[in-house]
Amino acid sequence: MRLAKGASSFRQLEFRIFGPELQLPENPGACRGPTMKRDGMRKIDPNTLELEERVVKTNKCQKTHKGGRTLSWNALVVVGDGRGHVGAAIGKARGIPDAIRKGVEAAKKEIIEVPLDGTTIPHPVLVTYGASKVLLKPASPGTGVVAGGSVRAVLEAAGVRDVLAKSLGSSNAINAAWATLEALRTLRTPEEVAESRGVDIRQLSVHRQVTATAMSAGVTEEAASDGEG
Repeated sequence: MRLAKGASSFRQLEFRIFGPELQLPENPGACRGPTMKRDGMRKIDPNTLELEERVVKTNKCQKTHKGGRTLSWNALVVVGDGRGHVGAAIGKARGIPDAIRKGVEAAKKEIIEVPLDGTTIPHPVLVTYGASKVLLKPASPGTGVVAGGSVRAVLEAAGVRDVLAKSLGSSNAINAAWATLEALRTLRTPEEVAESRGVDIRQLSVHRQVTATAMSAGVTEEAASDGEG
């Protein structure tokens, strides 16, 4: 490809095409790779969280070479603090301990924040990832986590205690885990929905879960009003 007249590099050529409005980074390599976050998502520091690790699945792989077979392992690992933060990743190595260690390190870089409504989720959500399809629905207190496999592991690590889940597609543990993470990532709070619609939150039909703290606060307010009366 020939450069335009007066352009000594592709960087200057791009600047000439798009104009001065294009803000080019000083270090182009900083904009590549998995560290890029979507708009509105901030990077969470795993060192500030008390994370628990859980190995969901290990798989043995064999590759045939000219000199024989090479054995390796991959491990699906989920990390979470049980208070609205969860991440998952796959680690690959020649041995299981190294695969788990790599999976934990990778999962800590993929932690997301999950908006919780007490011990459940704010609203139902249906997400398709590959051949897997996962449905999550809020549940009343005391229901528990009605799910299995990797879906249950991700929900418990995120701190969801009452939820109804159903895997409607493939039962592959890896795809089901990615679908569950995507479902938790798409959850929105009533405040976010009201802001996106440009309406007051009181105009939405919101059904929040009543927690023990809220109930005690309500009892205190009622006692105070009775005392004033």
